[in-house]
Amino acid sequence: MIRLPILLVAIAVAVVAMAGVPPAVAKTFVRTDLDTLIENRMAEAGIMGVAAAVIVDREVVWTKGYGFADYERTRPFTPHTVMNIGSITKTFTGVAMMRAVQEGRLSLDADINHYLPFRLVNPHQPDAVITLRHLATHTSGITDRPEVYHGCYRWGGDRPVPLADFLTGYFKPGGANHSRDNFLNERPGAVREYSNIGASLAGWIVERAVGASLPDYARQHIFTPLKMTNTAWRLSEVKPGAHSTLFVPQNGTLIPIQPYELTTYPDGGVRSSVSDLSKFFIALLSGGAYQGTRILDAKMTAEMTRFQFTDANRPTNFPASEGNSGLFWRTKFDGTRVGHGGNDPGMIADMLADLDGHVAVILFANTSLGGSDRRAYGAIFDALWRHGESQVAQKQGSKAR
Repeated sequence: MIRLPILLVAIAVAVVAMAGVPPAVAKTFVRTDLDTLIENRMAEAGIMGVAAAVIVDREVVWTKGYGFADYERTRPFTPHTVMNIGSITKTFTGVAMMRAVQEGRLSLDADINHYLPFRLVNPHQPDAVITLRHLATHTSGITDRPEVYHGCYRWGGDRPVPLADFLTGYFKPGGANHSRDNFLNERPGAVREYSNIGASLAGWIVERAVGASLPDYARQHIFTPLKMTNTAWRLSEVKPGAHSTLFVPQNGTLIPIQPYELTTYPDGGVRSSVSDLSKFFIALLSGGAYQGTRILDAKMTAEMTRFQFTDANRPTNFPASEGNSGLFWRTKFDGTRVGHGGNDPGMIADMLADLDGHVAVILFANTSLGGSDRRAYGAIFDALWRHGESQVAQKQGSKAR
C-alpha cells in the first residue's frame, strides 16, 4: 500500500483548508491534533484523499479536506470535491419515494404490482404481497444474484443497460435474468436481506409514478432547491475537473480506476461533495428543510426516518441488539448512530448522526479499503465524532456559565 509523505499531506492541508472551508467556519488554519491524526491514518492506510464535515445541532462546525483528488497529486481533495457516494444514494431515492407518497402518487403499503407493467411474483411465496415499505427496509425477499448484479457496473463510459430493461429481465418470468434464485423462500417482512436490486426496483416505481427519471426529479426537487451545485446522478452532469479520480490498492501502490456508472443507479449512482451532502443530511435531520428550503414535508420525513421494526414486527435475522431501520435509512454501530454508508470500487463514505441529531459526521475517502486499512478509516471517523462531541460539550458549558 502506498504511504503518503507527511510533508506533502501537510502542504495539502493548508491549500485545502483555504480552498474548501466556507467563511462561516473558517476561523483559523492552525494545525490541530485532529489534523495530525487524520494525516497519520491516511499515510498508514494509503488513502489518497479525504474530506469530512462535523455537524453539531444541525450546523456545520468544522469541514476540511486532505490529500489529493488525482493521481498526479496536483488537485487537493476538498469538501467541494465530487466523488461517488455509493449506497448513500439510497437516501435520495428514499426522499424521492416519500415525495411521491406525499403527492398521492404512491402508497408505501400497496402491492407494488399496482405500479408495474408486469406481474412480479416470488415463486417461493406466490401469494405474498411485496410493498414499497418492504423494499425500503430490505425485507421484500428479493436478493441480489451476484453473477447478475456484478454486471451492473459500466466502466469508462460504457452505456448502461436501461434500468427498465434490466429490471424487466430480472423479475418478469421468461426474462433474461429471471430465476427462482432472485428471491428468498421467505415471506416479505420475515427476513432482512440487503438488496441493491430491490432498491432500484423502488426507484423505478418512483420514476413511473412521477413521470420523470430519478436524476431529473432529484435535480428539480432536491439538488437545485438546496443549491447542491456539485451533486448529480449522471457523470456527464458533473462540472469538468470537479470529480475525484478513484483508487484501488494493488501490489503496494494505488491504481486509478476508470469512472463507472450503474445500470441500477437508484441504489448507488449519485455523485456529491461533502459540502453538498451536508446540506441534504441537515435537511433530513431537521424535518425535511434546510435554511428555509423544504424538500420534503415534516410528516413524510418523520416516516422515512422512523424506526420501522418493533418487537412484534421484526425480521428474525435482525435482532434489536443490531439496531433498527427506517426507509432507506438505518442504524449502525449497534443502533447508536443512524443514516447511511456507501462502499463501492475506489471509495468509501459515511453519513451518520446520533439518534437525537446532536452530532453528525460525513466522511469521504477516494480509495478502496479493507482489513487494517479500513480500521484506519474508522479511526478517522471516531476522531471526527469525538470532535463533534467536544463541540457539544463546549456549547453546553457556555450555556451553563
